This record gives sequence, structure tokens and C-alpha cells, in this order.
Amino acid sequence: MVTGGVIKNISGPLAQLAEQDTLNVKVVGSTPTWPIFLLKKYELIEHTADIGIKAFGSSPEEVFVNAASGMFSIIADTRRIKPKEQVEIKQEARGYDELLRQWLQELLYQYSLSGIIFKEFVIKSLSENAIKAIARGQKAPDKIMAEIKAVTYHQLEFRRTKDGYEAEVIFDV
Repeated sequence: MVTGGVIKNISGPLAQLAEQDTLNVKVVGSTPTWPIFLLKKYELIEHTADIGIKAFGSSPEEVFVNAASGMFSIIADTRRIKPKEQVEIKQEARGYDELLRQWLQELLYQYSLSGIIFKEFVIKSLSENAIKAIARGQKAPDKIMAEIKAVTYHQLEFRRTKDGYEAEVIFDV
């Protein structure tokens, strides 16, 4: 079970791996019954002159949260970011893929406006056409790893898989 970035009910070697922050999650309890692939929140993907992510989740909400986490991990080392400030995000679009792009673009806009690196995301409501969420973080540290200019439409995809959901997004850097 995932709640607020915490995966509960995991034990054994998997718990030790997660506790080492390899998966950037906190763990409590016994081993889950869902596929291990769902523990991977996102992965970076190579793209000529740009960078992208593939986000995973057992629900569309998890994919949106994991995509946002992946985007901000490109910008800065989010391990030291504290959820001190928050911003409410509301977006509408036609379909999950377009909505995901709008969500990430709005987070990027809020970052450029306020300088806040977001680390924690709470989805209040999500449908195929609208999202309401809270993003929490703090002002950017001195060291920014990469500047993302925009969230592109190139190779934008949101899909259901046999194991859950995944999305692919390319960023203009």
C-alpha cells in the first residue's frame, strides 16, 4: 500500500533495499502481493539532446506522482528537500496523456515562479480529464542539476499495462 510516498507492508531483503533509499521510500510490514515492478517509481530514458522519464504505478494517481517526482529529480537532488511550502494545482485536459503533460508543465511553471523544488505530491482528485492536487517542497538549493525548459508532446504516452499503468514523457532541457 502506498500512502504519501510511504510503502507499507514490506519486509525482508526488499525492505532493506528500500530503507537504503534506493527506491526513495520508507517501508513498514510484510511483503506485498503486487508485482515488484510497481516498486520502481520511474526511470530516466535517453533522448537526443533532451531527457525523458518513464513513470510507473498501480493506479493513474501513482503514475502522476511518480512522473512529478522523476521530473524534479532531474532538476535537483530531492533527498534533502523538505515539504515546507505548498501549492495547489488544478488542471483540465482531454485524456490522461494530455493531463499528465499539463500537470507536469504547471509544476514546472510553479517552480520557475517560486523557486520551489517539489518533493511531495497529494492527489485530491483525478479523472481522465481533471486533476486537483497539492505539491509540497522548498526553495531550490544552490545546486541545480539541470534546467527543464518545457514538458513536450514528443513521445507523450499514458497507458494501462498488465501490471498497472505507465507513462512516458520527454522534457526539453
